[in-house]
Amino acid sequence: MLVLDYLVVSLLILLSLLSLKQAQPVRRRTVTRIDGMNQPPPRGGPMRTRRVKKIPSKRELYRRCPMTHRQGFNRQSNKANGHGNGNANQPKGTSSQNSSPTAYTPPMPPLTTSASLSSVLGSNSENGSNTGDAPIDPEPTKFFFREKYARLGVKGNFMPLAAQPKNVDLGEWLAHQAVEQYRLVEALLQCIQEVDSNTGLPICNPKACPVMSAGRHTYTWLNNEKIPIKVPASQYISLVQRWIVGKIHDPKAFPTDNPTGSATTYASGGLNTPGANIPIAMGPTKLTTPLSTLSGHDWVGKSSGFPETFFGDCKTCFRQIFRLYAHLYHSHWVDPFWHMTNGTNSNGWTDLNSCFVHYISVAKLFGLLSEKDMEPMQPLIGIWIANGSIPADAANGACTIVPPQ
Repeated sequence: MLVLDYLVVSLLILLSLLSLKQAQPVRRRTVTRIDGMNQPPPRGGPMRTRRVKKIPSKRELYRRCPMTHRQGFNRQSNKANGHGNGNANQPKGTSSQNSSPTAYTPPMPPLTTSASLSSVLGSNSENGSNTGDAPIDPEPTKFFFREKYARLGVKGNFMPLAAQPKNVDLGEWLAHQAVEQYRLVEALLQCIQEVDSNTGLPICNPKACPVMSAGRHTYTWLNNEKIPIKVPASQYISLVQRWIVGKIHDPKAFPTDNPTGSATTYASGGLNTPGANIPIAMGPTKLTTPLSTLSGHDWVGKSSGFPETFFGDCKTCFRQIFRLYAHLYHSHWVDPFWHMTNGTNSNGWTDLNSCFVHYISVAKLFGLLSEKDMEPMQPLIGIWIANGSIPADAANGACTIVPPQ
């Protein structure tokens, strides 16, 4: 009897357990499947998958965003406007003139057409030509090559300062211009040669300017063996200053005394001719024979007592002065000339422009520089020619000197 009761109770418990198990739902595991990943389903039962949206990459986000959101503050694209400055991440500053050019890129007007502009922007050799076979990326447009920064510190016509007066000999006028142009550039050089009390070094030092350059143009100096060598810009400038000062203070190269009669005054000699007590007579001449022929071999400045090498020395002085200006613009326009007055309109880069446009007016008027010499600064010169800062007569070389043969 007890065994029967035990079996009945066990059967009832078993039936209750079976009914309870059938009432409970079957739990299914949820597995997340990421797009692009082929994962096999886990073992041990059915699986229900849920599709998750793929997280977009940064590149896709930039593509979906509008143009104004990508560049920030509704700034227009420099590349789209064609006014790139080689710095796509440069933020736009306020419209104040006191902002630094390193933080504000003003719009670039179209540059004037120049035959040497392409070689300026695409050359990296010492003589300004591209000797490599592979193309070179153009140099980013400089701030001083923009019309906004081509303003002058003075207003007026530079032609009266450049043209030769009627009662002044050409040699005397060229000597005056050489001395005057060196005096102006020397005052500008003092801005980069003054020693900084904080660093103990001038702005132009061998570390900041390891070579004498103007953009991609590199200038060399001839050593004692007449071999061109690269020297730091500060050393090159000192050598140029020493050479020009020595030349203009040499009484033989730049005489200051009034010329006196000598054997070289006339082709036939004179009273000072050795072994002659009277002037030597010349052969018969024609009335139409020019005086230069009657006086023998002629050269620029001969009537004022300058030597035969005078005109060549003047051209060398002007060529070296141009290199000094080119280095000041390409390497030191921002520091110190922009920061001297925090970008205002006086005693800074505008005065540098005034001195340089005066110098270029004289050099182009008398043909003292070649187009190849002016390549590093040709875009700025083209702007001044277009807006009339350089007079038309000077731009066309109206008084170009042709040395007598």
